[in-house]
Amino acid sequence: MSQIHILCLGAGDGWHSQELSRAANELDCRIQFATYESLQTRIENGTTQYKCDAGLVHDFDVLLTRTMPAGSLEQVTFRLAILHALVHSRSLPIVNPPAGLEIAIDKFATLQRVTALGYSVPDTIVVQSRSEAIEAFGQLGGDCVVKPIFGGEGRGVMRIRDTELAWTAFSTLENLDAVCYVQRFVPPGGCDTRLLVIGDTVRGIHRTNETEFRTNVSSGGRCERIDPSEQQIEMARRVCQDIGLKFASVDLLHSDDGHPRVIEVNAIPGWKGAQGVTEACIATEIVQALCNEVDSTGGPFADG
Repeated sequence: MSQIHILCLGAGDGWHSQELSRAANELDCRIQFATYESLQTRIENGTTQYKCDAGLVHDFDVLLTRTMPAGSLEQVTFRLAILHALVHSRSLPIVNPPAGLEIAIDKFATLQRVTALGYSVPDTIVVQSRSEAIEAFGQLGGDCVVKPIFGGEGRGVMRIRDTELAWTAFSTLENLDAVCYVQRFVPPGGCDTRLLVIGDTVRGIHRTNETEFRTNVSSGGRCERIDPSEQQIEMARRVCQDIGLKFASVDLLHSDDGHPRVIEVNAIPGWKGAQGVTEACIATEIVQALCNEVDSTGGPFADG
């Protein structure tokens, strides 16, 4: 088979894109990077073309989606519409496809899907006003984690145990026309397991933070490689299959009662912390998974 040509949207110029470039070179693949802001389309004489700053999208064999930057409702909708159109036209495989991205980026939608599969999640109430959020805060025991319904890497996440602080936080969210996502705090905090899914491979990473409840590396979390159980592997694969993800992470929150709870599914996971405790090259596994999909299917991943 000829050299596989990979398009990566939204990776930027940092460590992750450098790792992907190195891995692609080692596997004799070609990878190019483009921004979501450069996406454009042209409909003329009954045909549709999609372009970006790396060239014509149709000239690539597979598309890897990474972080989409913030934008207006129109801008984000247009970017997703192009990805949906590529899936519909079966132009090339997309990892991960837009339907999966839309679910995973929405914390409520993610927990709903996980719950429907029969897995435990933290008690959560999602409302749209300050008064309802204050009521939810009381119903959940007055010790809650409040987080943006969109977002990742622990940004904007707060643990609130004071009614006055809750009032201030929910007032701010209401003024911003934001949704109030209120979740019961699950003790002890600062301890979870990340299940990194790359195709059929599931890697386990135990994360801890001795100074606060967030375990993200950006918040000071430390990583340790673990061997996931068969139950964890099955759960991670089932959740990703249900949402429509081929490359993702499923995060399990540890608890004092011994029952872990799914806290999040990340469709655009970073792997710098995991790579620090893993002998195998994760970027190579990612690129290899893209190549395998092109070889085996010649078409797009299921869009869920």
